[in-house]
Amino acid sequence: MRLPLQLTFGAALTALFTLAALLSLVWTPHSVLDIVVSNKLLPPSAAHPLGTDHLGRDMLSMLMAGARTSLSVALVAVTIGLAIGVPLGLTAAASRGSLLDEVIMRGNDLVFAFPSLVIAILITATFGASAVNAILAIGIFNIPVFARVARGAALGVWQREFILAARVAGKSRARISAEHILPNIANLLVVQATIQFSLGILAEAGLSYVGLGAQPPTPSWGRMLADAQTFFYSVPRLAMAPAFCIVATVLGLNLMGDGLRDMLDPRLRRAVQ
Repeated sequence: MRLPLQLTFGAALTALFTLAALLSLVWTPHSVLDIVVSNKLLPPSAAHPLGTDHLGRDMLSMLMAGARTSLSVALVAVTIGLAIGVPLGLTAAASRGSLLDEVIMRGNDLVFAFPSLVIAILITATFGASAVNAILAIGIFNIPVFARVARGAALGVWQREFILAARVAGKSRARISAEHILPNIANLLVVQATIQFSLGILAEAGLSYVGLGAQPPTPSWGRMLADAQTFFYSVPRLAMAPAFCIVATVLGLNLMGDGLRDMLDPRLRRAVQ
């Protein structure tokens, strides 16, 4: 089967930034903690391929370490949403029309009513601003998203004949959800996870930009944008570099999500063969 073009291109973009993030765990061209004021705002050169920022830090090293922060925050936040939201959605679908279903879905509606920025403000007002609290804010916001997707997809599968056969065989609703429902909706959850991953990167950048995400000296693309706004007209590359990384990563994840949808959806699979 021929892979969709957007899946190939999106996966390549995502892999590029993922490799940069992983590489930053063991090596960067310069230490992101080194502040050399005498080297501030240097133009691109052999020693500093993307130049230096207003504190003399190497821009390429900051972008690599910022990729690690953004991707790790988004990944953990999506994992939280999957780990909590999917079981809630499956439970609600298995008990459709019951009081439990109503409690779960109304609780999801309540959480969904608050954007991640508002949740982050509430969390940071209580515990302080940090990357961990940004993860909690984005993860909490992801829970109702995955719960809605899981419940909606599961309700359709519950009407299938093989589910009726499983019920006649005496299987419990929990066992049916784990053995039959979840495998049949996994493709939708994977696609939704890529979308939430890209939204998580945007949310992390936004939270760091307003000072509610990763705190100095931890590099973050959003923090780099906030620091660069003062120099936007004199040294625009300081803002353009992290902005490009955010746009490219989000674009890659969205393209990969579209490609996975086309490849995994049976109604669209024939079009890509």
